[in-house]
Amino acid sequence: MKEILDAIQSQTDSKGGSAAGTAADFAALPLPESYRAVTVHKDETEMFAGLATRDKDPRTSLHVDEVPVPELGPGEALVAVMASSVNYNSVWTSIFEPMSTFGFLERYGKLSELTRRHDLPYHVIGSDLAGVVLRTGPGVNAWRPGDEVVAHCLSVELESSDGHNDTMLDPEQRIWGFETNFGGLAEIALVKSNQLMPKPRHLSWEEAAAPGLVNSTAYRQLVSRNGAGMKQGDNVLIWGASGGLGSYATQFALAGGANPICVVSSPEKAEICRRMGADAVIDRNAEGYRFWKDEHTQDPKEWKRLGKRIRELTGGEDVDIVFEHPGRETFGASVYVTRKGGTIVTCASTSGYNHEYDNRYLWMSLKRIIGSHFANYREAWEANRLIAKGRIHPTLSKVYSLDETGQAAYDVHRNLHQGKVGVLALAPREGLGVRDRELREQHIDAINLFRDTSAERTVPSRRNV
Repeated sequence: MKEILDAIQSQTDSKGGSAAGTAADFAALPLPESYRAVTVHKDETEMFAGLATRDKDPRTSLHVDEVPVPELGPGEALVAVMASSVNYNSVWTSIFEPMSTFGFLERYGKLSELTRRHDLPYHVIGSDLAGVVLRTGPGVNAWRPGDEVVAHCLSVELESSDGHNDTMLDPEQRIWGFETNFGGLAEIALVKSNQLMPKPRHLSWEEAAAPGLVNSTAYRQLVSRNGAGMKQGDNVLIWGASGGLGSYATQFALAGGANPICVVSSPEKAEICRRMGADAVIDRNAEGYRFWKDEHTQDPKEWKRLGKRIRELTGGEDVDIVFEHPGRETFGASVYVTRKGGTIVTCASTSGYNHEYDNRYLWMSLKRIIGSHFANYREAWEANRLIAKGRIHPTLSKVYSLDETGQAAYDVHRNLHQGKVGVLALAPREGLGVRDRELREQHIDAINLFRDTSAERTVPSRRNV
């Protein structure tokens, strides 16, 4: 690993040089036999049996293991991971909800001789990365060793016609690092070449790794014609607007000429939304919204109170779009407050999967509910392009070492974070990997909005790096 790190640092430090030479140099680097990775273990899937979701602790289920480097297949790449981040799917994996991810790996392993590699007694997790290509398999032409990349998390086979208008509809569509093995919370990751995108040059490794999954998800859900198709002037209600997903939705709304109504849970999170540029902010805890009277009964009076509050903030208008992801806790309110002919677009259910709403407010007001899941390659590429141009910014709040990933997942599980939380893999400290310092200086306040950068932290490692 030291040779790989030295080569990456040399590339970062250089101001010129032959690209062909760089590719040849990286291709000649010896691959290690094993690498360190964050895993869950198949024989521990029942460790939380009988516990409530909140009481399940990722710090006890996530391990940092030494695992073998996987075989490289056609159309694939091995990437040296400099940094990654924690998404909610990593939390689900760590607490084995709504089911163990080993079922995904078993089914994928039956697809072909090559996919059998993924069916293992351990699962290397993680759906984001920023790093450097080490090796490419047969049939890879667009990427070479030495390329600095980020990865989106859509893994597809595309052997069926169903996925060719929208690859998210491929019957064999999977989320890399969640429904496949060899994910990004590791020193090395295995990806398909059509997951790769150029690393934004003005960002550090940890900043570049943070947007991936959530930025692309928000883009499809809110901007794309496959989602809500947001337009200028739309009022957009965004739940969890300062969180890992909602913070990107807030930025897309502002950048696209819409009016975000940001729902948050604390004064600190409300202030972050205002600093992003949002004028309409609702602190749901301070205003005391309780959409459920008890476990089985919702309170329509609270829906109406929320609707009234929204109209106070919009000059009398209801919302055109609701950006939904909490699920059970908020879905009834979301359907109610949407304007006639409006859209509720949902991509997750972090508070519960069984949604309840009053269907009269849907059918009689001609509203639409749209399901949205991650993004296709084109949508992910466009979302990353906006990051690279400095139009949308990473919302990184805190960075952990690979050994601290359990704590990072715990913080996300308990909603103790703001924006995204990053994880350093091979990068020995924060702040490395910046190529375009001029563009960075233009946007430094936005880049640093979510976190305290008063001190860089060197990450301890058992390797001499």
